[in-house]
Amino acid sequence: MDVELEPGTLLAAAPDMLDPNFMHAIVLMCRHAPEGAYGLVVNRPATVTLDVLLPDHPVLGRVRFPVHAGGPVGLDTLQFVHQVPREVRGGVPVAGGLYLGGELEDLSRLLARRGLQAARDVRAIVGYSGWGAGQLEGEIASGSWLPARLDRRWVFRSEEQRTWRALVRSLGRQAAGLEDLPPDPSWN
Repeated sequence: MDVELEPGTLLAAAPDMLDPNFMHAIVLMCRHAPEGAYGLVVNRPATVTLDVLLPDHPVLGRVRFPVHAGGPVGLDTLQFVHQVPREVRGGVPVAGGLYLGGELEDLSRLLARRGLQAARDVRAIVGYSGWGAGQLEGEIASGSWLPARLDRRWVFRSEEQRTWRALVRSLGRQAAGLEDLPPDPSWN
């Protein structure tokens, strides 16, 4: 299958995805190439906040900012996605006004100034999602993932399940009714 997803494509997990890392997940694709793919789950809150992850940082060690679980790989990595390149310089453009990373000190100032209000523009993410060569293509072909165009509101919304349902619903006829299916039909 010759599918190559553009950076910024969103993947909504199909309702029958039972892998707990991806059940009802929305993945922001950052890179997709013949040798593999890399993305970040953006709608799964983690159980920690920045102050817990970075207790020795002079600013972030005092900010109880939410962190999201980006996937099961690289759980020792902290990344952030944002839509404020003027405030957080040095980020790598992903697509559609979204940036990956940037200057940590800029992020620190932004979070110190705006606190939880910054969650409208910034997603702190621990870990990532990765696929080997051909793996993601096979999963898409089998219907495990529903590709969607980038809409930044899906990246920064705070309600995990409602966001997934709304994104699936926005896909129109191709996904009509899928947002209401239980992951396992035996749950009915």
